[in-house]
Amino acid sequence: MSFTADRLILFGATGDLAQRMLLPSLCALDADQLIAPDLKIIGTARSDMDDAAFRNFAREALEKYLPADRRGSMAGFLNRLSYQPLDATTLEGYEELAAKVDRTGKGIAIFLSTAPNLFEPTIAGLKHAGLADGDVRIALEKPLGTDLASSRDIMDAVASAFDEDRTYRIDHYLGKETVQNLLALRFANILFEPVWNAQYVDHVQITVGETVGLEGRVAFYDDAGALRDMVQNHMLQLLALVAMEPPTSFDATAVRDEKVKVLRALRQVEAAETVTGQYRTGAITGRSVPGYDEELGKESNTETFVAIKAHVDNWRWKGVPFYLRTGKRLPKRVTEIVVQFRCLPHSIFADKGAKTQPNRLVIGIQPEENIHLSMMAKMPGLDREGIRLRSVPLDITLPDAFTGTHRRIAYERLLLDLIEGDQTLFVRRDEVEAQWQWVDGIREAWDESAEAPKNYAAGTWGPSAAIALAERDGVSWHD
Repeated sequence: MSFTADRLILFGATGDLAQRMLLPSLCALDADQLIAPDLKIIGTARSDMDDAAFRNFAREALEKYLPADRRGSMAGFLNRLSYQPLDATTLEGYEELAAKVDRTGKGIAIFLSTAPNLFEPTIAGLKHAGLADGDVRIALEKPLGTDLASSRDIMDAVASAFDEDRTYRIDHYLGKETVQNLLALRFANILFEPVWNAQYVDHVQITVGETVGLEGRVAFYDDAGALRDMVQNHMLQLLALVAMEPPTSFDATAVRDEKVKVLRALRQVEAAETVTGQYRTGAITGRSVPGYDEELGKESNTETFVAIKAHVDNWRWKGVPFYLRTGKRLPKRVTEIVVQFRCLPHSIFADKGAKTQPNRLVIGIQPEENIHLSMMAKMPGLDREGIRLRSVPLDITLPDAFTGTHRRIAYERLLLDLIEGDQTLFVRRDEVEAQWQWVDGIREAWDESAEAPKNYAAGTWGPSAAIALAERDGVSWHD
């Protein structure tokens, strides 16, 4: 639906996401004059406060989480803000919210960040107040359910009020600059596409490592675990972007059509192709940290680490393993993709004593945004004792390559796309369902095997079985 919204409703406007990401992102967009002067932002949550109190709340969040050089005229941004208290579980209050929003504008964008059990009553309230009809679109922040069935319930509730072309499902990883650069790397350069297939690629690794533990997410995380929290959304989206066929164009339908083909081609994983773990007491950057059960306050079989050997059964990737791993309390915070190419079929330098190593492409997403390609080069010398070759890096550090540009928060792009109506970096319903179907199959395999997560010390790269998962194929994790 083509319109640029001039009203933005933020559900959960006093929550952690709003403080850390949403309000700073909107203020930064305002500072760069990327949102129209007439855009009004209406926050809503349970907290009882008026417009002035919400603006003070927003000011404190911006001073804490947004660098001073990105705030612009903060007073001008704060004047955009207003607030309406709301209990999302009852229809009472939605009419007052509608009056605050004022339907006489050009269009409304809604950002819904709420617990899964509040999706249905919130949608009912929006319908009741006339906030779901006409030029209105809605963005949905995860979690979108806990399995395929609950996800479908949520999406059916949303679909009762919002068509698919007005529904924007968020995966904030897709807003990261380096993730989008993955598309540019593949489809704006002729260099890689001819070798981006099973003939030349040995394997792919995707790692999402966190140093943090529960960090206030006790109830949610113990119900979710690493598989639902990270693999079902972020990691599968990264895998889809790596493995997808070239889309016909860079628009929402073409890009998402190719991603969903990859997700549907994922082979069902057996329990033996996965490793789960749970961290115990250890040390992160020299600081002692408690184990998961100590943080939780009880024993639990929830996995805080998972490693998976996956396959995409299509023409391009048949036989190429995709190794996924993610976990909490790992040695460093990192998100990266490693494309390991095959060994040379024949080395002309072998008779001269030189050893070659396969090329490797490493795409760093966070905390450092970079692209690193290892290439074989001859070491200087007269070669009287044989030719010596060494792997040397070709590095592109993206912030350095584009000096003078801001390092943007991922939500800046996603909020701007929501306001303007571009769905390219949002997830379509069939993608979500394909992701859940694959993840549910893994959980069923775990239930049948009834194997408890293996212990690993905080500050290590997970259980030793995760190393063995790759090494039995002759593969080493890129640490």
